[in-house]
Amino acid sequence: MLIIEVTNARDVVRQRLGRLGGRLIGKVVDAEAQVEKALIQELESAFREFGIEARIVSVDGPQMLGRCTLEVPLQVREERRVRLPPA
Repeated sequence: MLIIEVTNARDVVRQRLGRLGGRLIGKVVDAEAQVEKALIQELESAFREFGIEARIVSVDGPQMLGRCTLEVPLQVREERRVRLPPA
């Protein structure tokens, strides 16, 4: 299982949307959700290319606390199953 924590979601959205977009972060735009959605799309494509079946889940809530602890209250934002076509 992989856990990927995006630590610069606000910066990424700010770069993509410019100054006006930067002002909307947190009010209209959920930076983490937008970046996670884009990552899920890229992961889905890459997994298909490599023949990997997977369940990708975007959740809100978990936080890394230091190096060894994961706090896990979660709310699923998006879920996608990657399946390969029958051979």
